[in-house]
Amino acid sequence: MDGYETLEPYFGDLHNHCAVGYGHGGLEEAYRNARMQLDFVCVTVHAHWGDLPADDPRLEQVVDYHTRGFERAAAAWPAVRQAVADHYDPGRFVTFLGFEWHSMAYGDHNVYFKGAEGDIIRAAGIEDLRRELRRYRDRGIETFLLPHHIGYRQGYRGINWATYTPEFSPVVEIMSMHGASESADAPYPYLHTMGPRNWQSTWQYGLAQGNVVGVMGSTDHHSGHPGSYGHGRLAVWADALDRDAIWTAIRNRRTVALTGDNIRLKLALDGSPIGTVLPPRSTRNLHVEVEGGAALDYVEVVHNNRPLYRWNPPPVTASLPGEYKVHFEVGWAEKGETIPWDVALEVEGGELLSVEPRFRGHEVVAPQQQEEERYAFSEWRRDGSNRVHFTTLTWGNPTTTTASTQGVCLTVKGDRETVLCGTINGQPVRVRLEDLLEGPVSGYLGGFLTPAYCFNRATPREEYTARFEFDHRSDSATRDWYYVRVRQKNNQWAWSSPIWVEGAAR
Repeated sequence: MDGYETLEPYFGDLHNHCAVGYGHGGLEEAYRNARMQLDFVCVTVHAHWGDLPADDPRLEQVVDYHTRGFERAAAAWPAVRQAVADHYDPGRFVTFLGFEWHSMAYGDHNVYFKGAEGDIIRAAGIEDLRRELRRYRDRGIETFLLPHHIGYRQGYRGINWATYTPEFSPVVEIMSMHGASESADAPYPYLHTMGPRNWQSTWQYGLAQGNVVGVMGSTDHHSGHPGSYGHGRLAVWADALDRDAIWTAIRNRRTVALTGDNIRLKLALDGSPIGTVLPPRSTRNLHVEVEGGAALDYVEVVHNNRPLYRWNPPPVTASLPGEYKVHFEVGWAEKGETIPWDVALEVEGGELLSVEPRFRGHEVVAPQQQEEERYAFSEWRRDGSNRVHFTTLTWGNPTTTTASTQGVCLTVKGDRETVLCGTINGQPVRVRLEDLLEGPVSGYLGGFLTPAYCFNRATPREEYTARFEFDHRSDSATRDWYYVRVRQKNNQWAWSSPIWVEGAAR
């Protein structure tokens, strides 16, 4: 596709936490979890809150909790820097150094250093912080200052668009465990104790003010599990898997915010990729390609915050042979019951093309009296070309609308003779690919209310991919922008950074 000839998608999480500062799980556990299912990571530490409301007696416990966390972060900072250096493996796994800077007035931001060199900056205000980042720039050290959970009301740790500048902030976080803040109608509302979503703090509001700003997703997970499935994720289009390339992709806004599935989303305008600002033109050719992680519900092109074009999948009659995605997951049973899993699956009479791990961490944010026994408990590997093996833990779904299942998504090429077979906690299992064309096949380890597993419906390639292009004409005197949002039938989403076209002079 024009504009993406030298680019590949890489998936990461730049905002997550462990016990360094406040959170749960060790630093090495966090890196182990990250390497299991991500290409790049920053294990972020809570570091400073300049306008911490220490004079409010209601918040005494909150103030103490944060203050002690900041002290732990400062003491551990040398170890954090060393871990960033030790775990960097160009071509395989990329690490960045970063910390979280809280602010009631300006909204929370994460500060990132391109390498493993940098210190915690205890700036009182946003301009003080930017001044320090300019000093780093003068020393040849590149930094980002990326706003996160932007959707809260300004003054309550949401973004302050009046003080936003793109100088160090090419993208903002619009998806995390806090919820989605693309727009007033975005999925995943804000349900955290910090409050609801506010329209004037959304990304669309910032775009409407004329800002050239892209998007990112992060988990903001607090239990040492970067990339915890379903909390948020960042995809970048980069020309290599190293610090320079990932950093350049973010700086140039070649980014896609994801909820969980590794959706590969491309948008090009007249052959230029996402993040580009183009000179004026009346007619624009828009080209979109999507490879999802499940059946696509729709792909929508948004122009100046309004839907411009919606692609819906055509009717598909599944047939064999073909390529299919099968999401296999384990869990269920009684809430709070910890279940160890040992699963080996093999594609018999077909080909296992790829494996996408979809593992979650413990769902803990607030302090707790007793720590979990371990926070890195999932592993997976491919045993030969057609076999995958994983071990993990589940503990029942916390509510009837919140999943805590674990699993993998298999891309399988097969025909009527293809069988998915193996063992699940020692029990043999065989499921024909043909049987999965109509719907899921589930099973149990024992009787009623025992742990269960599910081979979800085999989704044909025609249902999880989309490709279309069209021309659009606009003679606006002001800057236009286009972006794409994708919804899958499993309620996983993707949002691209925009492409902008400058307004025509009048």
